[in-house]
Amino acid sequence: MKKLLHFIGRLLGGLLVVLLVVGVAFANLSPEFGGKPTSAQLAAYAQSGHYQEGEFQNLLPTTLMTGSSTFAALWRFFFTSVPNQTPAAPLPLQQLDSLSITQKSEEVLRVTWFGHSASLVEIAGQNILMDPMLSIRMGPVHWATPKRYNPILPITAEQLPPIAAVLISHDHYDHLDYQTILRLKEKVAHFYVPLGVGAHLLAWGVAPEKIQEMDWNDSVRLPGLTIISMPARHFSGRGLTNRNSTSWSSWVIKSATKRVFYSGDGGYGPHFQTIGTKHGPFDLALMECGQYDKQWAEIHMMPEQTVQAAVDVRARVLMPVHWGAFTEAHHPWNEPVTRASLEAARRQMPITTPQLGQPVTIGAGPLPHERWWQ
Repeated sequence: MKKLLHFIGRLLGGLLVVLLVVGVAFANLSPEFGGKPTSAQLAAYAQSGHYQEGEFQNLLPTTLMTGSSTFAALWRFFFTSVPNQTPAAPLPLQQLDSLSITQKSEEVLRVTWFGHSASLVEIAGQNILMDPMLSIRMGPVHWATPKRYNPILPITAEQLPPIAAVLISHDHYDHLDYQTILRLKEKVAHFYVPLGVGAHLLAWGVAPEKIQEMDWNDSVRLPGLTIISMPARHFSGRGLTNRNSTSWSSWVIKSATKRVFYSGDGGYGPHFQTIGTKHGPFDLALMECGQYDKQWAEIHMMPEQTVQAAVDVRARVLMPVHWGAFTEAHHPWNEPVTRASLEAARRQMPITTPQLGQPVTIGAGPLPHERWWQ
């Protein structure tokens, strides 16, 4: 029996090595993998203060796997499940087109969530699009990645109105989608991205003059708007060999009268309070809420931490995102919003939980909070 187990172990190890080699080869051939920064860019990144030994760093020491081994975690992810991990039917959504979400007034702050973290913010008369993952499948290996709960989205990339700016939080496939960028790039005036992410966009044919990489605390001005890149606590990479080769960000958007914060992905940390002190209060905070696990305690927030982070940034309204589209973690699909809603009520934090595609106007009457996910 001992010899048999040893043989099975060696066989599984050999298969894993083969899969890794094939995966690396395929990723380097697939356009979805993206591009690579130049040597000059890599040298410049070293001046940022959070790029060391070929990798970007977090403000705090951060461990990706805080529990068992990576192998055990992968085994659990692929071969175990929890009840209600995916919805029994497609989620309710409101179908949209470019006319139905065209901004009517520069004074209006409106947000439309398309599922996961993809959201359109209409502010100062301009359209700002966050992490536009608008595909049904993600990544180059569709059979191995989560499928979207719904077979359609509230809107397609082609139907979106002209976009003043796309903000990318980091380069993971569920936030930076190759197919969406291809379909969107001609109607976008500017792409603002973390350090290193510009190489992906260039590889996909985005015009260089449209791309601006930003370090933490960098800012740009648009008519009536200031956009600021701020820290997050996460990691990056689109393949097996480029972990943390690009940076990650949260984002602040300011007009003369309105302020919005988008957390991107990341674990809880003191950076939220710093952002709130420096740039808050915010009329709206779009906060990561979902795809968490005890194994990832430092790179994703639990729902209660999501609410605390909204308090830290001094948000007047919290909108949980990073849920409602894909199953990427071992919790019921609707647990994030359920727990966040309960904690927000306990903390007296106003929260809005619209259906997919339901526009929410901030400061114009009651906020959508129907418990449609139950």
